[in-house]
Amino acid sequence: MESKKEKLVAQLRGKDKIKVLFVCLGNICRSPAAEGVLRSIVHENGMDARWEIDSAGTSRYHIGDLPDNRMRVHARRRGYELNHRCRQVQPYDFDDFDIIVPMDASNEANLKRIAPSLEAEGKIVPMIEWVNAATRHDCIPDPYYDGAEGFETVLDLLEDGCANMFNEMN
Repeated sequence: MESKKEKLVAQLRGKDKIKVLFVCLGNICRSPAAEGVLRSIVHENGMDARWEIDSAGTSRYHIGDLPDNRMRVHARRRGYELNHRCRQVQPYDFDDFDIIVPMDASNEANLKRIAPSLEAEGKIVPMIEWVNAATRHDCIPDPYYDGAEGFETVLDLLEDGCANMFNEMN
């Protein structure tokens, strides 16, 4: 039986425009990093016009803020500039985006609660489903309370997952 991810990939592969929304709790670490990583991959492959990439949080904690400075520093060392302004996910995002990518089970549950329909809920595919690298994680872990290693782990997972997402959709 075809998974939800496989169905979405099949639908989106032929589209002129692919719209992706990455989601974490505060929109200051994982989701803006995923946005930055995928933007870089898309740009390097000359596909900017085909992809629309954004990120949001399920909470209201950091609306209007730049991403966490520690994540920005670690991302910058890898060549990613994270200048996104944090925002909260809204029900209309389910109309505006083709695929909505939560970083963990808690944010996936929050997204399912706000999804305006079962069709909209079908757009939710967790980020870890795109990660093929061997990992002990069953989600993209929140690095907020971790040290430098936590931010590096998140970026490693996101680089693998975003590259796989890009390759599967093109």
